[in-house]
Amino acid sequence: MSEKKGKEMEATWKKYLRKETLPLPFCPGCGHGIVLSAILRAIEASGIDIKDMLFVSGIGCAGWIPSPHIRADTMHVTHGRPIAFATGAKLFNPRLKVMVVSGDGDLASIGGNHLIHAARRDIDMVVVCANNEIYGMTGGQVSPTTGLGVKTTTTLAGNIEPPLDLCKLVEAAGASYVARSTVFHLEHLISLLKRALNLKGFSFIDALSPCPTQYGRRNLYASAAEQLKDLEKRCILLQEASAAPPETLKDKVIIGEFVLRDSKQ
Repeated sequence: MSEKKGKEMEATWKKYLRKETLPLPFCPGCGHGIVLSAILRAIEASGIDIKDMLFVSGIGCAGWIPSPHIRADTMHVTHGRPIAFATGAKLFNPRLKVMVVSGDGDLASIGGNHLIHAARRDIDMVVVCANNEIYGMTGGQVSPTTGLGVKTTTTLAGNIEPPLDLCKLVEAAGASYVARSTVFHLEHLISLLKRALNLKGFSFIDALSPCPTQYGRRNLYASAAEQLKDLEKRCILLQEASAAPPETLKDKVIIGEFVLRDSKQ
């Protein structure tokens, strides 16, 4: 990265962050700080006035991404209910650009029905799942997106349940925009967030974000950097996957834009 680009990134952080809340609370190596950076850079690139935005988050590590750090209106609400609160806010003030940022446990487990029905209704909001494939803050338990064989505090011998593909779920429910990226593929993630911010209807982005504390150490990753390299190895762009032989896609995670259709709003 050039020195000029680095300074531009730093300026964006300073512009949108509440300096009194720094440093960020995330563990060393956690991807959630990168998710925060990507969101802020996408807002800057989209031209949206942050004063017209509302950020809603639930309980868990990802719940701390917008609140209290972003210098904007934020709601930090009860476990599994950020989409419900966001729906109420959007109905009360349709002019708001509403963004929900929370984790896979919060959005897909206790909040799973809210996710499905907000997508079904195609409610005009952006939902970002900071997906670390485990319950991070609350003890390292298995989550709906935990992969097969992964060790957690509740799957000591390895997870035996297939993970839930959140992108396929919200696509089937009726979302207008569905995409996936990772904190390793930063510029790609920013481009997806920017696109979602400029669309109407329900937009969902699955942002894979490694957890070195609960996931990494239990599954024998040597470092947080190794987890990032694993994301690079596991993930394949949708365009490349479309042209690849099916047998080469085993255990691969496809990233890209899966759904882009006219909103029902």
